[in-house]
Amino acid sequence: MAEIEDEIEDFEDGDEVEGSGEAVLAERERFIVNKGQESIRIDKFLQNRLEGATRTKVQQAIDDGLILVNDKPVKSNHKIKPGEEIVIFETRPSELYEIVPEDLPLDITYEDDDIMIINKKVGMVVHPGCGNPRGTLVNGLSFYLKKEETEELPRIGLVHRIDKDTSGLLVIAKHEAAMQKMGAQFKNHTVHRRYIALVWGNMEEDEGTVVAHIGRHQRFRKIMAAYPEGDYGKEAITHYKVIERFNYVTLIELRLETGRTHQIRVHMKHIGHPLFSDSTYGGDYIVKGTVFTKYKQFVENCFKLLPRHALHAKELGFVHPGTGENVMFDSEIPEDMVSVIEKWRTYITGMTSQLKDKIDNG
Repeated sequence: MAEIEDEIEDFEDGDEVEGSGEAVLAERERFIVNKGQESIRIDKFLQNRLEGATRTKVQQAIDDGLILVNDKPVKSNHKIKPGEEIVIFETRPSELYEIVPEDLPLDITYEDDDIMIINKKVGMVVHPGCGNPRGTLVNGLSFYLKKEETEELPRIGLVHRIDKDTSGLLVIAKHEAAMQKMGAQFKNHTVHRRYIALVWGNMEEDEGTVVAHIGRHQRFRKIMAAYPEGDYGKEAITHYKVIERFNYVTLIELRLETGRTHQIRVHMKHIGHPLFSDSTYGGDYIVKGTVFTKYKQFVENCFKLLPRHALHAKELGFVHPGTGENVMFDSEIPEDMVSVIEKWRTYITGMTSQLKDKIDNG
């Protein structure tokens, strides 16, 4: 089995939660607290109940939202009560899935002895997982990097990931030293990452910053949600800037200060501007616009051209782990996004022209 390095929790725009490379979330145990149970802290209670558990591990699981009481996250000092339902989730590492080398097409933007830059296509999952055992980027990299003279599979350094339906740039570390240096840059938030997205609505400000913790949704555990108040979830910061406005949708660029699962998609939904055609976070229906049939048909046609969320990882910059030089990589926006952007531009230009004619003609 290939060794997959996953030391950095820096996945924005994350993996698809349902087994596209991130550790798979699964329910481990569900039970009702007995009637005669003494009211004690939940971390102490679970430490005693779960075989091999330590107080620290239980507290970490609680902080990560993996332990719910009556379907809600709690703090480690929560005192359990008889009749409460406790659900414990666990993450099953992607390493449990065998890596089978496959000869897959890879768009390699750059490669040297230390790193590879991959321009990931839409629809390609990064890592094997539940429901996606083959055809992933890692399967393709294992085949590409495998030396013919040995049976040993290569060491693949996944420093960060992007969603199955997000296109764009990824850096792969080709050895341990490069992995450590790249990992440190992601951890310290010094990597330049610029995304392009089409979002619903006409954004009020030309630029801004979204600050809101991101954690698992308190009811639907396979998606994420924003929590602007309190300490549930993990700190997440996204900067955005308007590129072009199309009345009902806006083309923006985004820079990540942190890297959380689905960060851009969750933050944009949080401020009322979900990504266009994002079926997970409410962007796959008409969020803004008119009620006219012609407009509805136009939007439906756009959805057909772009049957995935409108997000592309365009730029990636960092200090090269081998040379110490600053390097920057860029990728073209894929055709499906370009075609929809052009359709919106044409549509709005036509509307403006019609309005001008009406005004001019009285």
